[in-house]
Amino acid sequence: MITVKEVKTKKEQKQFIDFPLDLYEDNPYFVPPLYGDEKAMFKKNFTYNECCDIVNYLAFDGDKVVGRIQGIIQRAANEKNNENRVRFTRFDAVNNREVAAKLFGAVESWAKDKGMDTIVGPLGFSDLEREGLLVEGFDQLSTFEEQYNAEYYMHLIESLGFEKEVDWTESKIYPPDEDDGTMRKMADFVMKRYHLHFGEAKNINDFIEKYGDDFFGLIDVGYENLYGTVPFTEGMKKDIIKAFKLIVDTKHVAIILDENNKAVCIGICFPSIAKAVQKSKGKLTPAAIVRLLKAIKHPRVIDFGLIAVDPSYLNRGVSTAISAEILKILQDDSIEYAETNLNLEDNAAIQNQWKRFKEVKHKRRRAYVKKIG
Repeated sequence: MITVKEVKTKKEQKQFIDFPLDLYEDNPYFVPPLYGDEKAMFKKNFTYNECCDIVNYLAFDGDKVVGRIQGIIQRAANEKNNENRVRFTRFDAVNNREVAAKLFGAVESWAKDKGMDTIVGPLGFSDLEREGLLVEGFDQLSTFEEQYNAEYYMHLIESLGFEKEVDWTESKIYPPDEDDGTMRKMADFVMKRYHLHFGEAKNINDFIEKYGDDFFGLIDVGYENLYGTVPFTEGMKKDIIKAFKLIVDTKHVAIILDENNKAVCIGICFPSIAKAVQKSKGKLTPAAIVRLLKAIKHPRVIDFGLIAVDPSYLNRGVSTAISAEILKILQDDSIEYAETNLNLEDNAAIQNQWKRFKEVKHKRRRAYVKKIG
């Protein structure tokens, strides 16, 4: 008999975190989040408690955990979009429709009691979280920034009445077969025409001190109308800065400023740490830290974090300058390729960005939606 229980105790919290680690223990494509980050969700001072209502459920077959799910009412997102939505995320389960139905049923019932009329996901607390259900690319290594799931998940979810709302694509990016310097020439022309220049920083701390406010402001403006985004809170900013200090190198960051030193475009890449955290199941053991530091210092793969452009510069070719900087990174002999992470399939600006390179689309993710009111 399948039963569902809300997570309350320390033991249940550990079961909630551990379940996908055990489910995908022998899967070579699964990449866990940092264990400490998952534990932080259950703390009273968790960053997103200020803007979200959160519930977590476990499914049991007898005493054995067979599934989990998290429900999030993102109040800032609902207010921004004038909606009454609950998000689902951290859905993991064995291939059993009854398990899935009871987990989703628990979230939907909880959400209805709070006045929600629609369920959507997988979406996290913000667009900085892992989001989207993998629907293509099950034989590809996940990036650290995104979640892996088995193919049967989409069949379980669709059998419960969910339909596609949006898709994202992910690509591997390589340098073009031939570089005749055109991209750099175009970038230099655009920079000169609009009196732009690259911001400089000695290190990541210097970068944050100089450009932190502009950085967050530009992302808020540039991403405002994109699916699933929410404005930054001070807590979110602190979390991002903490993560940046851990893994970002200034040689993988580019910020473009106008003649008044206002940011108009930014591009950020991260060294891939996917393989570094796999063996330890996301726990920062001494061996994992050694692997992590090696991956950060000598990356073989680069993950694209984000590219944001001031809307007033979208049609001025400014992204060409960022593309030229990306090309420079990819031409480093130590770098094999870059991963784009999630790009909305209907975001023409970002999809066209990769046409300047050799691109291999290798994954697709989906956000599902269903009325529950």
